[in-house]
Amino acid sequence: MNISIQALIRLRAISSELIAAAFLVSFGLTLAAQEPVDVQRESMHKLSFLAGTWSGPVTIVRGPGEPLHLTQTEDVQYKLDGLVLLIEGKSTGPDGKVRFNALATVSYDDASRTYRFRAYNDGHYVDTELTVPDGGFSWQYQAGPAQIVNTMRLTKNGEWSEVTEATVGNNPSFRAVEMLLQHRP
Repeated sequence: MNISIQALIRLRAISSELIAAAFLVSFGLTLAAQEPVDVQRESMHKLSFLAGTWSGPVTIVRGPGEPLHLTQTEDVQYKLDGLVLLIEGKSTGPDGKVRFNALATVSYDDASRTYRFRAYNDGHYVDTELTVPDGGFSWQYQAGPAQIVNTMRLTKNGEWSEVTEATVGNNPSFRAVEMLLQHRP
């Protein structure tokens, strides 16, 4: 096989052009892929006021009888370089025994421009949209015949105030959970 020097030079030039074109396409795709990640990270930053550990009293009403008065702790951390917020909540009694334990994730879907909230508790989970007004959040779901609405807001003193209201059928709503947490350093 006899290849001329000119043919080798042309092959090398074509190879260099293909490599350059592949690099430019790859670089362009990388920039395009980073744009949604930047939008997600920026949107998740709106929840940065939650990061840290919070603790305080919680009252839980589970039907007739005396409500439970427990201590609630919420540990909130960013994961995946700020793309996901991980929230672990625990309610403990005076004896230190955990009575309620839940784990949730919050993320931002740039395609639908919505926050997603997924919470796990006692072998069950909820996957729903999270609304994020300034200084708070809200989420809701249907649990059989009950409509559950959970609303959190920061108080003027910087406390985490959260209320869960339940409505069953046409009955008036009732407050199922109420908590007021302080940020711990």
